[in-house]
Amino acid sequence: MKAKIVIYYVVTIGLFSLFMYWVIREGKVHEAKKITEQITEGTKHSAFELVRQAFTHNVTHPLAILILQIITIIITARLFGYLFNKIGQPTVIGEIVAGIFLGPSFAGAFLPEFSHFLFPAQSLSNLQFLSQVGLIFFMFVIGMELDLNVLKTKAKDAIVISHASIVIPFALGIGLSYFLYLEFSPANVSFLSFSLFMGIAMSITAFPVLARIIQERGLTRTRLGTIAITAAATDDITAWCLLAAVIAIVKAGDLTGALFTIVMAIAYIVVMVNIIRPFLKRVGEIYSNKETLGPTVTSASFLILLCSSYLTEIIGIHALFGAFFAGVIMPPNVNFRKILINKVEDIALVILLPLFFVFTGLRTQIGLLNEPHLWNTCGLVILVAIAGKFGGSAFSAKVIGQSWRDSLSIGALMNTRGLMELVVLNIGYDIGVLSPEIFAMMVLMALATTFMTGPALVIIEKFLPEKIAEVAVEAASAGMKILISFANPVKGKKLLRLASYLSKSQNGIPAITTLHLHPNPDINPFAAAEFEKESFQPINEEARSLGINVTPIFKISHDVNKEILNTVNHGDYDMLLVGVGPSLYKGTFLGNILGFTARALKPEKLIETITGKERWLKDDSLLSENIMEFIDESRCSVGIFIDKDFSKVDTVLVPLLSRTDLFLTSYIKQLVRNDKITINILVLGGVQKDPVVKEELNSIVSLMPHRIILLGERTIDKTLLSIQDLMIISFNSWRKLVESQNLWLANAPSTLIIKP
Repeated sequence: MKAKIVIYYVVTIGLFSLFMYWVIREGKVHEAKKITEQITEGTKHSAFELVRQAFTHNVTHPLAILILQIITIIITARLFGYLFNKIGQPTVIGEIVAGIFLGPSFAGAFLPEFSHFLFPAQSLSNLQFLSQVGLIFFMFVIGMELDLNVLKTKAKDAIVISHASIVIPFALGIGLSYFLYLEFSPANVSFLSFSLFMGIAMSITAFPVLARIIQERGLTRTRLGTIAITAAATDDITAWCLLAAVIAIVKAGDLTGALFTIVMAIAYIVVMVNIIRPFLKRVGEIYSNKETLGPTVTSASFLILLCSSYLTEIIGIHALFGAFFAGVIMPPNVNFRKILINKVEDIALVILLPLFFVFTGLRTQIGLLNEPHLWNTCGLVILVAIAGKFGGSAFSAKVIGQSWRDSLSIGALMNTRGLMELVVLNIGYDIGVLSPEIFAMMVLMALATTFMTGPALVIIEKFLPEKIAEVAVEAASAGMKILISFANPVKGKKLLRLASYLSKSQNGIPAITTLHLHPNPDINPFAAAEFEKESFQPINEEARSLGINVTPIFKISHDVNKEILNTVNHGDYDMLLVGVGPSLYKGTFLGNILGFTARALKPEKLIETITGKERWLKDDSLLSENIMEFIDESRCSVGIFIDKDFSKVDTVLVPLLSRTDLFLTSYIKQLVRNDKITINILVLGGVQKDPVVKEELNSIVSLMPHRIILLGERTIDKTLLSIQDLMIISFNSWRKLVESQNLWLANAPSTLIIKP
């Protein structure tokens, strides 16, 4: 048997090797002929010229151009989005500006050769189709992000605001079109079509941007946030239905001709709601997790999306309405929607959607506004848009009983237009209702109204501060009010346990607020809710085990440090408690590079360093730049916790190095409110001889002589440190010990460094 296998192996290898040898030998004859032909051709063109022609052909190939466009667009969009985030604006504003930057208004005007190479006219159709695909998926996501349950429960409170915020700007838009029609409407466009489209363009609210602003400002669970998000969602549904009707009228030319399209659209909605939606609801009940929601269910969902878009496109009300409506009727199961959104969102938002911004930018020719009266008209468009949306929403909110602060805030939020406005404007441009001049004006209006949302909210908060109810608790019996800022829930649990000891009042009720910030302002609402749940679940479990209640705050923020400081400085807190870990320690080459980069991004810090106002190598270099920012800018005490397997507090060591450390006695008084905690006060450096220190120490020891022990001046050794659960030390004393390189610090227990 073995011999048979060996013979088969040798014969097979030998025969096929001989065959390959024969083919290669005969192929050399063809090779000789080909070389002769190439030499003959080479007499016409040099080798270098042939290479150059081949390279030029490859570079200008449509696929190569498209890939280069996508690379350039993504980089530019992310860069501008990052920069606008740094000044407190939504990412979408930066991405819209990136599109204008790459378009004829900037790159085309100042870098014409680059613009013509990167965006040749023949390549724009490919870019447009890809951007439309991105928009279809994006509108699908927007439809899924609408929580219809919220609309059912809160619509009564928001319906007046929502419909008023559509009717008032719609009417003002039609009124404005009366003055713009003769000069700015394209030829062969009826006044009805132009006026209706101006009305709908003035009525749009950017639901995605508004939702993210509400998340970022921590308003999700407030009455203001609930009303605004419900009004915006109702606004979105109503406005898109109106847009579908307007498109039908525009394409038909009059109301009579549009009747067939409207009837078909109603039939489409009836089928989607009464046949497709119940089926999808059942699917959502069965497939509601990652294990069961596989490729088959995903592909079926996408197929419904594409079929819905196709139907609305051939009906005549645009494919984007079909995509939006497909998202709305998806299973109400939160897990199903969240998983499906995660599958779509990254590709749609990161890669395909920026293509739409740039394509819009390529259409936006701000250079056409080259006369003063055109800019005056643009200003009028912006003014009418703000008056209709901001004024109409704010006035309606006030009429239904909201405070002036909340009414104006709702007006500012509803005035946000962002991406949704660009979608409407591009539809108008595609069907020939908007001229290039009015298109440019409306794009600038979308930018201006979205840009003003953040500053408007800040101004409203400044001049109409929220009234905080007075809490009837005597100061003598109140404990410390502590804000815990945590990134890692595991470390957050330990910070909460420490805070529970420090904040206990005489009535046993601690006042603790836990703050967690998510650094991605573009996160969708479902993912944000999931992150919030995952972040606070360990904290809530720890609070229950400790028998205390905490106040959770979850926010989306593009600048975490700034948001932490804003929260603590505008709240009535006694201490900001933060953790420090190995990732926050400096000392590596990369850490120094990143430190320099951080300063370069903060001009005021860089100037201080260059001028010598702030030393480059600070004494407290063990602490991160973030921690130092809290210490420098916080208006209350800052507690910096260094965790070394912290679990309980039975014994506490409090070193005193100077008279200025006496503020720590207030923390000692807080700690002794907890039963069974022993506090060892250790006086170092001859400070005990200071009469003020001596008197204060005697006074505090007399409170509970069995639990507050004055050790006197002695050498700190491992034995003393090993029996301590926690060390509390002032920031100045900690810095002195670091400067003098005290070796016992390495053996110190978990440490709370306090900067008063």
